Amino acid sequence: MSIELKRICVFCGANLGDDPEFAIIAGKLGRMIAEAGHEVVYGGGRVGLMGVLADAALEAGGRVAGFIPQALLDREVGHRGVTELIVTDSMHTRKAAMADRADGFVALPGGFGTLDEVMEILTWNQIGSISKPVAFLDAGGYFTNLFRFFDDAVVGGLIKAEHRSMAQHASTVDEAIAIATSPAPSSPSKWTDPTVR
Repeated sequence: MSIELKRICVFCGANLGDDPEFAIIAGKLGRMIAEAGHEVVYGGGRVGLMGVLADAALEAGGRVAGFIPQALLDREVGHRGVTELIVTDSMHTRKAAMADRADGFVALPGGFGTLDEVMEILTWNQIGSISKPVAFLDAGGYFTNLFRFFDDAVVGGLIKAEHRSMAQHASTVDEAIAIATSPAPSSPSKWTDPTVR
């Protein structure tokens, strides 16, 4: 029985962060995606957790596709050693190109950019533009407060429980890869009832 190869997009920080566990998890994720024969899709950087992820995948013989806006490449933060480096004209086109390329997504610790990227994917799932799985790999409990926010938004009637389920929690690298290579949870369109405001 052959395994279907997937393209897994990983969103993560351009900084390493203060917790050494973040880099350990990023490296392990890159290596295990490569060893499984899947492709890493990521933000194209050579710095921070992005660089750790890409280098680990490459060292394991994997294929890595980086997507980076020209403005960031000009600042010399692009990873010139990846299998394929796609240069975009803006952050907007970068995110759309990564989403088109990927079959599933994993979020690692990061800052504003990481949250922006993964939230946009959840939103596109919510409104029915795509149907792709999203895993938050909770290294060191980094996403604990974010998941509490999601739950509070459900209680407050601002996110449907079915949509909340699209943000899937992963405690281990194995679990994150399993989520990212599985079908997305079924979810009704946010706009199924036009009378609800």
